[in-house]
Amino acid sequence: MKKNVLLLVVLGLFITFSSNAQSIFGKWKTIDDETGKEKSIVEIYNVNGKAYAKVLQVLEKGKEDKVCDLCKGDKKNKPVKGMVIIDGLSKDGDEWNDAKILDPKTGKEYKCYITLEENNKLKVRGYIGFALIGRTQYWTRLND
Repeated sequence: MKKNVLLLVVLGLFITFSSNAQSIFGKWKTIDDETGKEKSIVEIYNVNGKAYAKVLQVLEKGKEDKVCDLCKGDKKNKPVKGMVIIDGLSKDGDEWNDAKILDPKTGKEYKCYITLEENNKLKVRGYIGFALIGRTQYWTRLND
């Protein structure tokens, strides 16, 4: 009986940790797809079943307090730190899509989708029109 209870507890913990590890939610380090350098720490969070991403920290030296001077609307001249850069992704199977991603460097918004490639690797694709025309970044999960 004790063995069965212990087995159930261990199995329950395994399932809990496995499902959490496979989530897109959490903190991610963004890597510039052109330079390979670390750019920022972003948190992906859930609001009413949709995914949002906010910049927690800018890692580029000398750009920690950068504002989005090329952005339009209410984001113009606002600090990149604290800015929501992905707004309202919807889950569609293994993919999150149907939202836009902001490139604070250019101020431009693109359609985007994200997929979890591995537990600690997130594929982030920004594109214009069709997903074939765009750029892909791979973000790495930060372990708290």
